[in-house]
Amino acid sequence: MVTVCPEMPNKRCPMKLVIALIMTTATPMLAGTVELGPRPYYLIDRMANGPLKEKLLSCGGMDFQPSTFSIGHRGAPLQFAEHTNPSYRAAARMGAGIVECDVTFTKDKRLVCRHSQNDLHTTTNILATALADKCTAGFSPAEGGGKATAECRTSDITLTEFETLQGKMDGANPAATNVAEYLDGTKGWRTDLYAGEGGAVVSHAQYIAMMKPLGVKFTPELKSPAVKMPFNGFTQQDFAQAMIDEYKSAGVAPGDVYPQSFDLGDILYWIRNEPEFGKQAVYLDASYRRDGFDPMDPSTFKPSMAELADLGVNYIAPPMWVLVTLENGKIVPSAYARTAKAAGLNVITWTLERSGPLRAGGGWYYRSITDVVKGDGQMYELLDVLAQDVGVKGIFSDWPATVTYYANCMQIGNPL
Repeated sequence: MVTVCPEMPNKRCPMKLVIALIMTTATPMLAGTVELGPRPYYLIDRMANGPLKEKLLSCGGMDFQPSTFSIGHRGAPLQFAEHTNPSYRAAARMGAGIVECDVTFTKDKRLVCRHSQNDLHTTTNILATALADKCTAGFSPAEGGGKATAECRTSDITLTEFETLQGKMDGANPAATNVAEYLDGTKGWRTDLYAGEGGAVVSHAQYIAMMKPLGVKFTPELKSPAVKMPFNGFTQQDFAQAMIDEYKSAGVAPGDVYPQSFDLGDILYWIRNEPEFGKQAVYLDASYRRDGFDPMDPSTFKPSMAELADLGVNYIAPPMWVLVTLENGKIVPSAYARTAKAAGLNVITWTLERSGPLRAGGGWYYRSITDVVKGDGQMYELLDVLAQDVGVKGIFSDWPATVTYYANCMQIGNPL
């Protein structure tokens, strides 16, 4: 196929321009355009022999397609700087049918994609720019046994200033004595290979404009503000409404949007005031943070699953470990998962590929099954239980290709 350059009619594009066109042209992600790379095969190779491994191996030659079961968590931040243009596009190329933007706001009350309102010092280059002077707390070096610190909020700067920043892999060096050392904090099992030159940070409106022509659905998370609300007259309700308004302004159908929040008040606001969007609102259940919570004891689920359903909540999203437990050494659904299903709630979960190598138990996301987690191959064992036994409707991943492979092989991934 000959690629014709808009700037050079009737001529072949140089390869550099072909790549640029692929990355910028507004075309849907069609079957056959998904690129998974080697990681799914790497993980399958490390699985214990058995029916699941055999099934996954049999799908290696498939024509992979985007799947709504595969949700890009902040894009594809295992190797790309989160919430940046390259990270979002990588997630779409890996077949994520839904991609997340964590939504917060700037000094001039404009919506942007950041995991936290106060993470610019660890996720961007702000401390190495003139905007560092506007940070809530500038860089302070490690000394006298203390750690290096800084705090830079999106609410410290305007949207125009925010858009000058470059993203970086999330991390900071607590032993740093200068800004350059502080910014060099990428975890050893991640990489700066695709983030060394940064990547454009993205406003919420830009995220919508980028994902819509690719045929990707949206799951924006309204983040808890680091500033006291109301912020210069901007209330929490204004914030929740502003996020929905940007989809309405862009002509995005409510059925393509899954707004999220850890604040049940936000979910109920959408249910009451934007019912078409509210019916797909995802309650990020933070019960696990509460003292006494036990995923095997329904009396500790507050509100209860039935109460959430009565309030009009249709989607609930706890972390992966809350949904599973061990029974005779096998991974099985927890009481939490069974109770949610009995109440008629749709379940989504997070976050696959966020733990690094699964050695010595797998870490926080695997805490309820740590006794049986010995290596990376068990990622697919957990995913299979979540999909087949728990019945989750989708799963967030820092590397969507892993989930896309499974979803295509098992033929799951209808719209949530």
